[in-house]
Amino acid sequence: MALLDKSVPENLPPVLDATADQPPLFDGTTRLYTAYTCPFAQRVWITRNYKGLQDKIHLVPLNLQSRPSWYGEKVYSVNRVPALEHNGKIIGESLDLIKYLDSNFEGQSLLPDDPAKKEFAEESFSYTDTFNKTVFTSFKGDVAKEAGPAFDYLENALHKFDDGPFLLGQFSLVDIAYIPFVERFQIFLSEVFKYDITAGRPKLAAWIEEINKLGAYKQTKTDPKELVEFYKKRILGQ
Repeated sequence: MALLDKSVPENLPPVLDATADQPPLFDGTTRLYTAYTCPFAQRVWITRNYKGLQDKIHLVPLNLQSRPSWYGEKVYSVNRVPALEHNGKIIGESLDLIKYLDSNFEGQSLLPDDPAKKEFAEESFSYTDTFNKTVFTSFKGDVAKEAGPAFDYLENALHKFDDGPFLLGQFSLVDIAYIPFVERFQIFLSEVFKYDITAGRPKLAAWIEEINKLGAYKQTKTDPKELVEFYKKRILGQ
């Protein structure tokens, strides 16, 4: 059964910087501490939206370049986003958090029951770090040669299940784990290196196109110009 995107249009709260007051802590409100430009936090933001939890999980967006001191001191000592405040505790790590949202809040599960799909989901989750590192490293070398295998992995994965255009056939947490990074890599590699990640990868092209139809995801996308400038500065030192 196909899952339905339960997201609704939303007015996003303003970003909190070093001068901002801390929201109440453990007052019964569930809060997602996030940053609108962070791909790790975007995973959790998409999951929240897709499951229709926008009224239940309040966004607390932080400015990572000028983050409030109270965040690391009083909320989450790791001082990174995302973090979820729920039931009197703070939970971090994006892949753990998307699974936590899926199993601790209402709505259809974004992980399948099918054993083969479950197994492939875990394999795909564990490859995400390698995928990201491979592509990031390629920015300083031969992009096509070094990043190619990472995108080939996704292209091959998309051939595995034929009951839909997504990584497990139907839309799932696995798609959510990859799309924030693919979004950034596609824009940056095209703009800076003139490398098209979808060339010769029709399934990958179709997957990106399908995800771009989802309101839950569209609301979370970063301005492409900002992305390019950010990565140019951070990775290429330009």
